[in-house]
Amino acid sequence: MTRARTVAATVDNSAVRSLIDQLPLELSFEDFAGVEKIAYLPSPLDTSEVPAGYDPSVGDLTLYAPWGNLAFFYRDHGYARGLVPLGTIVSGGERLGQLDSAASVRLEIEE
Repeated sequence: MTRARTVAATVDNSAVRSLIDQLPLELSFEDFAGVEKIAYLPSPLDTSEVPAGYDPSVGDLTLYAPWGNLAFFYRDHGYARGLVPLGTIVSGGERLGQLDSAASVRLEIEE
């Protein structure tokens, strides 16, 4: 089986550090509002050192703290309270808009 690869560069905040502690993860993403793909984490992330909100760009990986879900943005979106930046897709982002709920996505750190 061939795996498509998407690479993200992360930011440094408490949510990213707690996400890294949960990796590797297998998640299924679903479309939300024709703008983002979302997936729910098995455990909440630490949001003690994060901004109150964020204005994401296409290719951003975020946490929506009120719901506890990850979100990859494949279309532009305005500022939202509770949205936390986790990183930005640096390659393979064109695949994000094509994910469907049947697709399993593995999040991991590759060294």
